Amino acid sequence: MNKQTRVIEQALCDPVSLEIIRGAIAAAQSEMEALIERTAISAFIREKKDFYTALFDGNGTMAVGSMVPIFGDMTRPVLEKFPVETMREGDVYWYNDCYGSYGAISHSNDQVLLAPVFRDGKVQAFVMSWAHFADIGGLRPGSISPDATDIFQEGIMIPVTKMIEAGQVNQAVLDIFHRNSRYPDQSIGDMRALMASVDLGVRRVGEILDRFGPAIMEDALAQLLQRTRKLVRGKLAESFDYGTHTFTDAIDTDGHGNGPFHMRFSLTRSQGENGEDVYSFDARESDDQAPGPINYLMNTGVPGMALGLFYLGGDPSQVCNAGGPNALDEVLFRKGSFLQPEYPAPLGLRGLTAMRMISAMCGLLNAGEGEAPAANSAYVVNIMRGKYRTVEGRLEPYLLADGIGVGYGARSTADGIDAVYFVAQENYPVEFLEAGYPVTMRAYGIATDSGGAGRYRGGCGIVREYEILAEETMVAIRIDSVKNPPWGIHGGKSGRHGVAVVNPGTDAEIRLDPLSDGNMLKRGDILRIETGGGGGYGHPYDRPAEEVLRDVLGGFVTREAARSEYGVVIEEGELDHLATQALRTDRPEVRRFHRQEYVDAFV
Repeated sequence: MNKQTRVIEQALCDPVSLEIIRGAIAAAQSEMEALIERTAISAFIREKKDFYTALFDGNGTMAVGSMVPIFGDMTRPVLEKFPVETMREGDVYWYNDCYGSYGAISHSNDQVLLAPVFRDGKVQAFVMSWAHFADIGGLRPGSISPDATDIFQEGIMIPVTKMIEAGQVNQAVLDIFHRNSRYPDQSIGDMRALMASVDLGVRRVGEILDRFGPAIMEDALAQLLQRTRKLVRGKLAESFDYGTHTFTDAIDTDGHGNGPFHMRFSLTRSQGENGEDVYSFDARESDDQAPGPINYLMNTGVPGMALGLFYLGGDPSQVCNAGGPNALDEVLFRKGSFLQPEYPAPLGLRGLTAMRMISAMCGLLNAGEGEAPAANSAYVVNIMRGKYRTVEGRLEPYLLADGIGVGYGARSTADGIDAVYFVAQENYPVEFLEAGYPVTMRAYGIATDSGGAGRYRGGCGIVREYEILAEETMVAIRIDSVKNPPWGIHGGKSGRHGVAVVNPGTDAEIRLDPLSDGNMLKRGDILRIETGGGGGYGHPYDRPAEEVLRDVLGGFVTREAARSEYGVVIEEGELDHLATQALRTDRPEVRRFHRQEYVDAFV
């Protein structure tokens, strides 16, 4: 009898109950996130949806989390300082210390609350809520700036702290934290939303425990963990032959004139002494840490989580849990690299590096047989801070942190996704921006021709054009992939990089450094931002002409690019009549618009 057979025979949780519990814990996690969205104060949480929740088993192993490939070991920092036997019902723990949490939190704006769930006098589970706070002090409003040179310039750091002890709030430590924010009302409101979320999670997980009992619940979570791990290891075996597979990608700059910074990944599949496969992920050859804030303190759980999410593919019958990280037998980093920087290196713009990491993981999968997407652009961050004049004539401060969507890489079966910020996070609506901030949006739409050409087109980025209504504004901008554009695969072209321009088309036009701060704007200035697109998949000439036509009609591709990139000539007179009909009928004679042979197309 093999080990797996014994596990099945001894299982306490039957298959039907297992699926009920799987759905229940996923629903609890989603309900916690919904509460944060509906009760938070700051726009970055409420509108942008930069928050996550997760549930853990009694050992602190993640049982279900968001589909976000940046999770690390969230419970370890708490359990090291507060052993489980010292915990009491009603406790809530809090931290945002990146280095103290081994990169579980990777920049200081993110606040984590963790609460144990008790039954029968024992910790049976943990719940976590995590959100990005708009301002926690530091060098500039927003606490994120390309100018930062150490983590002290990125705001207050909270080591693992018992925020609530047996139901009693430690108000003094909260007061210290909120006092360090330039916008304390937002900070207070957002923290209350997180506290309410973990309270809800404790109740919902408690209800599941009451229904099934701690032993059944424990066994169910163990089965789900093993199921995910088995799935991921099976997919790894399909993607990677024995041997070492490598891929290298790069960040343009750190905002201080340094770069590029290369991340060099390898995955080795070997056979262990017991005959089982051994998978080792190695990033030790990545470049040294940066003086600027693009360093990414990469938790050892991140590579496995990224691979796990790729293989899960958003399957609603599966759960995002620690089975992905546990599928890798070894994860190796080098201290002093920009993926494992030494304290107190700045980390505020680590999101840029995390996004490039996702592309590099796709590249690593493609180095095997993974059929992962082409590269994506890193979402653009535009931070405006300044003073505007109220209707009463007073000057008041404002802070607008506008993360803007980009194009994602094309896939082996479909185009890349257009205008996506990150996972479930969203672009601010125009109405919200104009109602809440001293700006007028002059344009908001698709950045035409930004997606890389291919049999499947890379996703397109976004155009945003702001008219400044504030008396004074300082702008920080974060755009990457200018020197190292998002790559295409199997003949697909690279995506186009983004750009930020002040007063475009005028004598006062200025092109901003793509990773910079301290850019001063005045009332009446126009800031135009175009974000980048994803890489293409397959040769552009293999894209059916009618799909190119549809892209032209939809504003994703220009007529000029249709000709030069895809070899498809659309006569100007046909565009309004014949091409429009082609989208409204299946009659083949209507779909026969002018397409020249490949060689002639470029004459």
